[in-house]
Amino acid sequence: MAEKLMMDLVTPYRKVLSIEVDEITATGSLGEFGVLPGHAPFLTSLKIGELSYKQDGKVEHLALNWGYFEVEDDKVTILVETAEPADEIDLERAKAAMTRAEEAMKKLLPEDKDFRKYELALERALIRVQVAAKSGRK
Repeated sequence: MAEKLMMDLVTPYRKVLSIEVDEITATGSLGEFGVLPGHAPFLTSLKIGELSYKQDGKVEHLALNWGYFEVEDDKVTILVETAEPADEIDLERAKAAMTRAEEAMKKLLPEDKDFRKYELALERALIRVQVAAKSGRK
């Protein structure tokens, strides 16, 4: 059994990471899950949420925006729309986006066509704020 996982994290714009890690935790469409070396092969969809990984005893956090997660032979491939490491998130911009989405939702009914758009924008902003806080910023 391998002692590490090879993780490739890719967006449509760039390869974000290609590293060996000890473990990975992500937010799947059915809830949070973890992967260790030797994990059985599987494929799942990811929702807006956090991905964390441990490398040499240090845990790193990223905010993800939808995608897919595949494990096969101790190789993890993660394809997502966006991925932002905690220390690269513009916290003030994320807080402003959260405020804009909350204000827009107050003016709409849940059945309005734009309500879901702002609900997802709020969810993305909340995850970005939460992940940024894990980098030690407030």
